[in-house]
Amino acid sequence: MVINSDVGVESRLQARGLFGRLRALKRFALQRELLPRYAVALLAGLALAAAFPKFSVAGFAWVAPGILLFAAAGCAGGAAFRVGFVGGLAFNLAALHWLLFIPVRFFPVLGWLALSAYLALYPAVWAWLCWKMFPGKIPQRPGAFSTTLGVWAFTTFWQRLAWSLFCAAAWVALEMIMGRLLTGFPWLLLGVSQYQQITLIPIAAFTGPYGLSFAAVWFAVSLVFAGVITISPPYDHRAARCEIALPLLFVAGLMWFGFEGARSSKERGIKSRLKITLVQPSIPQTMIWDARESTNRFQKLLQLSEAALADKPDLLVWPEAGVPNLLRYDEHVLGAVTNLARAHGVWMVVGAEDAEPGRDADGKGAPTFFNSSFLITPEGRLLEKYDKRRLVIFGEYIPFARWLPFLKWFTPIEGGFTPGGKAASFALQIPRLNSAVRISPIICFEDAFPHGARDHAGDGTDFLLNLTNDGWFGEGAQQWQHAANAAFRAVENARPLVRCCNNGITGWVDEHGRQREIFRDRTGSAHGAGHLTISIPLPPGGGGRTPTFYHRHGDLFGWSCVAVVAATSLWSFFRRR
Repeated sequence: MVINSDVGVESRLQARGLFGRLRALKRFALQRELLPRYAVALLAGLALAAAFPKFSVAGFAWVAPGILLFAAAGCAGGAAFRVGFVGGLAFNLAALHWLLFIPVRFFPVLGWLALSAYLALYPAVWAWLCWKMFPGKIPQRPGAFSTTLGVWAFTTFWQRLAWSLFCAAAWVALEMIMGRLLTGFPWLLLGVSQYQQITLIPIAAFTGPYGLSFAAVWFAVSLVFAGVITISPPYDHRAARCEIALPLLFVAGLMWFGFEGARSSKERGIKSRLKITLVQPSIPQTMIWDARESTNRFQKLLQLSEAALADKPDLLVWPEAGVPNLLRYDEHVLGAVTNLARAHGVWMVVGAEDAEPGRDADGKGAPTFFNSSFLITPEGRLLEKYDKRRLVIFGEYIPFARWLPFLKWFTPIEGGFTPGGKAASFALQIPRLNSAVRISPIICFEDAFPHGARDHAGDGTDFLLNLTNDGWFGEGAQQWQHAANAAFRAVENARPLVRCCNNGITGWVDEHGRQREIFRDRTGSAHGAGHLTISIPLPPGGGGRTPTFYHRHGDLFGWSCVAVVAATSLWSFFRRR
């Protein structure tokens, strides 16, 4: 018998083609089934963005994570990841829309899309990991929501409780990674959305913002559980109430803990205050980049300062990038600044760029540039300096510029800064107080890093001072989101935090996280030019403030969540093997 091999090959190829078309149809059908889930995830992401400034609807943070997880209910593997990614992308695109206001071409859109896509990976991993660890039976295909509600029917109350706690810990663990990986970007930590909830944020003195992130996710997941049990047979309303009882009691406990501190509006044991004048010049970023405008903007800053010094403060503060050119090397600028301090007998802290000569043996190497703040005495001497340690990627330095020089084409900067070495403490001798006042300067978004700001709040520090230039982003949500982060740094370290900004939000936050004063111009805008004089309470006898648990031990809670998630995931992996 003769076998026609050509016919066999042809039939096999036809079969492969048929199977390929069937697989393509299956993938298409699966994607269509996921469309309702993508829509729900999209709504969850937008709700999560609305929990942050400017909308600041804090209650959405206690619901949106649960809705996002519900959108991926019953999905396994890549489907859950994609649903989480859609929700995360919607959240970050909406919350970080202010990146589009940077006054340069191309880069804002590219940066907005790239950063949002990167940050969306964290909710995506969270949704995938949570459903990977779900203790019950999960359907093999996503299907409609009505077919996946039954996944809860395969679990007990204690399994659901353990899983909801795991989901909360996983969220915190991913926030911990997000705040450190690739230099870190802990800008939109879930707990920060609660910055106005004065009875809740005192927990940050123990856990940082991660404690509130944990509580919000636990509550949101339990709330979804309760809702599903309510609408699914046998409609057990009593079980639904039990589902939400424990996280509700936990939140009530947090509120009770914080109520006493929030209720007391008077500083106890305060016998002296430091009078500070903050100058907000509101200089457009395009003018800062234009060297031809250096003289004009510097004269504007000097005029505002002369008017501000009529209040006779102990300390005058200028924001980041307030001084044009290199302060130490420009005789005209240096003379004007030191003369201002001498003429009024006032301490000054100013933001300015600095440089160090080349470090080659012959001294002819390229100079090293820093984003710095300077302490100037009433006698006009430059006494101390702090160099910014955490630089803004593509704003203050270009990663891999040596190997990928074309990246410079997409950024608004030509060169770059070098990070500083360590935190600094500025000591001001104020005769009328009979003691030194110690200030720890922070520059720009360094106050968005819980673990970074902790390094600045030494035991002798009276308050933190943030100099920032948020003029890159116009007048929008970015400035208010930045101020929300600052409130947590004050609570975590039990130190007031004073902010002097180029175009908002200038003011100060007390150690309880309360926004005490905010600068506003004659039109009521927080972004205009002017000055604000504030009075900061100081501890008696110059003895400093009592360090918090967070200040002493750092992210013990956050790393515990990382350890729990890692251990649970490894145990599950080996158990399935």
